[in-house]
Amino acid sequence: MRTTRAVPLLLATLLAATATACGAQVEQSTAETVTVARCGEQVPYRAPEHAVAYEGGSADKLFALGLADRVRGYVMPPANPPVTESPWAADYARVEKLSEDLLNRELVVDAGADLVVAGWRSGFSDERGITPELLDRLGVQSFMHTETCWNYPGFPQRVTPLEGLYEDMRRLGAIFRVPDRAEEVVAGMQARVAAVRDAAPRTASPPSVFLYDSGTDRPNSAANQVPPNDIIRLAGGRNILDDVDGRWTDVGWETVVERRPEIIMILDYGDRSAEQKIDFLTSLPQLRSVPAIANRNFFVLDYNEGISGPRNIDGLERFGAYIREFRR
Repeated sequence: MRTTRAVPLLLATLLAATATACGAQVEQSTAETVTVARCGEQVPYRAPEHAVAYEGGSADKLFALGLADRVRGYVMPPANPPVTESPWAADYARVEKLSEDLLNRELVVDAGADLVVAGWRSGFSDERGITPELLDRLGVQSFMHTETCWNYPGFPQRVTPLEGLYEDMRRLGAIFRVPDRAEEVVAGMQARVAAVRDAAPRTASPPSVFLYDSGTDRPNSAANQVPPNDIIRLAGGRNILDDVDGRWTDVGWETVVERRPEIIMILDYGDRSAEQKIDFLTSLPQLRSVPAIANRNFFVLDYNEGISGPRNIDGLERFGAYIREFRR
């Protein structure tokens, strides 16, 4: 049985590039605002001092830039893994946890936020009553993860998820007036990604991979617009749903059976452990013929390695090592 636990990894070189004892050195700018893209829209930004981050990916991006002293707080729904597991646990300890609920307008206003960092339909949404347009009217700045912009109404932007991560770091660097720091962090990420890509097995038939997020009647999985698709591809595998244009999506069990994944990637979060998710999958009679089930080939991806954030690179490195051993 090939089952790999998700343990957050971060190379010392990235730590050195992204952390200082007193936070990022703010680069001087004479401009009162800088214009930065928010998805496909050009938006003027004042330098924030009281940012609010939704979920670990948002906070990690700010902490990786050494900006903990300019973060007012974070919102972390209870399904997320403990922040004590983060490479930036010390920064989380310095910053207030504002809520375990979903992002909402009242929380943002009460916190005195001057910037909210989240994603479209991952923090921001019409249904939740908090959108960049609404915050604009309230005089509160907003930043959206580029990876989530592909279906943002009015101003869509489509990039691969890891390219979106690099773009986010650069855009946040510009907004917070630390562009040199952002370029240093991005260069470190790109070097690590290149090392995995260059070491990936080159075969005519890459190992097929199905990500299991949750769901019993219908599984929720990763389509081609979320980081696991890039993690699988760059490591040398193939996402069985790479032809599905979307982010997190429900499919039928019959699709999993038909596409016969050789590896099942378990997204580790929520009220069921990775082991419980594996037990559930192996209990389903309709999946017995699936190679990953028959051979018990499971890889566990930490939640914060699967959503847009610096820990995507940790997940890629771990899955790259797994793939290199897979067919030996």
